[in-house]
Amino acid sequence: MTLFQNQYRIESTRLNGWDYSNPWWYYVTINSKDHTEYFGNIESEKMVQNRMGQIAEEEWLKTKLIRSNVELDYFVIMPNHLHGIIIITNNSKDVARNVSTNNKFSEITPKFGSLSTIIRSYKSATSKRIHEIGYLKFSWQPRFYERIIRDEKELNNIRRYIEQNPLKWNLEEKKHDNICELS
Repeated sequence: MTLFQNQYRIESTRLNGWDYSNPWWYYVTINSKDHTEYFGNIESEKMVQNRMGQIAEEEWLKTKLIRSNVELDYFVIMPNHLHGIIIITNNSKDVARNVSTNNKFSEITPKFGSLSTIIRSYKSATSKRIHEIGYLKFSWQPRFYERIIRDEKELNNIRRYIEQNPLKWNLEEKKHDNICELS
């Protein structure tokens, strides 16, 4: 951990040298702040969404509708997190916009069309809608977990993990450090 503005921060888990706007398949996990169970609960090994869970799913599905460079694969909304596979395509209709030409953005601002901007937009839209229905304390954990999917075997393992996540909830719900077991 390094010290930044008198606070310690966790170093980025992003792969050095990788451009996260590259067309590729990415596995992401997005957690609610403090792992608070906002989105519903598991009943009989199935996720039963409440209104906040429905909003989280609606906004996730909108991701591909409003971004021509995004496709979605398997995903699951859980009581306190979302697991999903995002495919960034090389469709240049949206990606052609180059925000780096605008001097008001910092060099560390995520690149337009990148995984970080996609997740940031998703979290923002979801938070806005949830706040509008009266849940003002709702918030996401500041960062998200990502993994570049390396091959078809890994993709199939991740898909299986996503599908089985509700089945394993009662076994793993208190193990917040156990984000993903793919073996």
